[in-house]
Amino acid sequence: MDSGTLNCEKQVLNGDSMTLRLPVGFERSKFKALVHYICWRTQDNPARLGATKLNKILWYAETGTFLKTGKPLTGARYVKRQHGPVPACIPAVVNELVEEQKIFVRDVPFFKFEKKEYISLQDPEIDSFFSASDIGNFDRIIDVVCDAHTARSISDRTHNEPWHLAELGEALPLFTALALPAEITEADMQWADEKIAALKA
Repeated sequence: MDSGTLNCEKQVLNGDSMTLRLPVGFERSKFKALVHYICWRTQDNPARLGATKLNKILWYAETGTFLKTGKPLTGARYVKRQHGPVPACIPAVVNELVEEQKIFVRDVPFFKFEKKEYISLQDPEIDSFFSASDIGNFDRIIDVVCDAHTARSISDRTHNEPWHLAELGEALPLFTALALPAEITEADMQWADEKIAALKA
């Protein structure tokens, strides 16, 4: 198997132990190129991007493609973390980019906390994996997430019902992005009662 399409580590919290899970069809090199591109695209002002916004850009890029085409963008597996869905392999991929001297990551003061900033040291190999249309979509997502939101506000937008119901570390399939809040009406209740009655008959 080509090393570029090998599944990367999936560290999922399971009690006090960490288990390794490998998703089917995960294109690791493609995912890695996208992470590098996001860092490169925001290098003019690294303060625009932090760990939370990086994860959100990846989530919206992945789910946007899935909702449009019915297929995942890279096949990355997302899990529930405190601030929303996170690609489970993102620490490993970022570390690899650092080791290859493609990006630099630094911790900077942010109010009473610290945040990560990502600086690209090389041009990403984005054209090898994505079309011009894909890249245009990424640029729009990056600009909206980085410039129209705080880390808190963009996190809140990904906290939908499946996220609330999931346990920390639990997988969040891409189709959970379809879940939208809706009011249960009297007609809905009547339909449910009729279905239950029919099952009991």
